[in-house]
Amino acid sequence: MTEYTVEFVGTGETIEVADTETILQPCIEEGIAQEYSCRVGMCLACSAEIVEGEVTQPAARGLTDEEADEYALTCMARPQSDLVLDRGKYPPSIEDDAATAADEGAAADDD
Repeated sequence: MTEYTVEFVGTGETIEVADTETILQPCIEEGIAQEYSCRVGMCLACSAEIVEGEVTQPAARGLTDEEADEYALTCMARPQSDLVLDRGKYPPSIEDDAATAADEGAAADDD
């Protein structure tokens, strides 16, 4: 088992995470305010942009292959190196879905 340092951008928070555990586990244990919901890699609430480092997250079904290279779902991601993560950053597919929903809602209001 290898431990890696995970640093969160803009918070000054760092944790040590074993390569056998998800990033979310020590966040919860250490009282770090990491959002999460489903804990099965689908809802994307726990998404973070990977600024530096590598993770493995084969069960992160909510991400495309391209997104999985740039974003970590902390409920599924296991570190493969020291990491710098920017929490609360969502992949483009989520941002696009939110913008589409907002546009559809605005159009419905106009009717």
